[in-house]
Amino acid sequence: MTITVTVCASCPAGQNGLAKALKAAIETSGVRATLRGTDCMSGCTRPSTVAFRAPGKTAYLFGDLGPEDIPDLLTFLRLYDVSPDGTFADARPLGALRMKAIARIPG
Repeated sequence: MTITVTVCASCPAGQNGLAKALKAAIETSGVRATLRGTDCMSGCTRPSTVAFRAPGKTAYLFGDLGPEDIPDLLTFLRLYDVSPDGTFADARPLGALRMKAIARIPG
């Protein structure tokens, strides 16, 4: 299964290279994930936004992100990859990212 990671290209970090930096990090993570950009994810009150989704799993939208969040995004990606349904019993390993969730959409 491939995870789709979507970066908002309209957000400040999206315009300043977040997608490129995150893509490079994902490529070395060992997780099968595809990164794509989109024009807007309507998270404008909490820019910059990144979404994670995979078939049959809960989807997530995070906001208030910058390049400094890449390590936490990779931790999330690894945990999301091994979670059967995309949920987590304990969000503490996600660091600051756990306070940056905008939406959790059931799969």
